[in-house]
Amino acid sequence: MTGSKIKDIPEEWEVRGTQTPFRGNKTSVRTDDVVMPDGSVATRDYQVHPGSVAVLALDGEGRVLVIRQYRHPVREKLWEIPAGLLDVPGENPLHAAQRELYEEAHVKAEDWRVLTDVYTTPGGCDEAVRIFLARDLSEAEGERFEVEDEEADMELARVPVADLVRGVLAGELHNNCLVVGVLSLVAAERGDGLDTLRPAQAPWPARPFEA
Repeated sequence: MTGSKIKDIPEEWEVRGTQTPFRGNKTSVRTDDVVMPDGSVATRDYQVHPGSVAVLALDGEGRVLVIRQYRHPVREKLWEIPAGLLDVPGENPLHAAQRELYEEAHVKAEDWRVLTDVYTTPGGCDEAVRIFLARDLSEAEGERFEVEDEEADMELARVPVADLVRGVLAGELHNNCLVVGVLSLVAAERGDGLDTLRPAQAPWPARPFEA
């Protein structure tokens, strides 16, 4: 496909039947009977997810704001960028990202852009994540958000981009949004520049919203 534009396209195969064998607090598991191209029917199980936002917050010294948090499914404390669920259907992702940056880091940003949009595990989950780039950082006003559960044990740091890249390539940093966000940042800086990234309110077909 040299010289052509490579682009994901919407497509939906016929579903003959569907069940929801599990419903959790935020997500559920769905079982669909999907018609394959040869006419056969295959069962596909996947997690239904509301979607998420993440924030790569870059300060004036070229450091990224990161947090370290315990993640029980993988039994590790992972360095991550601030992130959270789209708790309200149709919620504006920029507003959600601004909220997460405030709640997890007590920081606000004046410049917001879309860094990249990803599906975290499209083979088994419909989670879509929009990763924002936030710049012109400053301390948020007012009291700090009261955290609980795993967040009560969070650590906060500001780490140079180069150190994060080294950690990713050395297999020492594993969080999806951190890996994708940091490498996308470097690619954008070496490409057309950060100011050419999509605006913060750019359309997001995976999770439509009202600006």
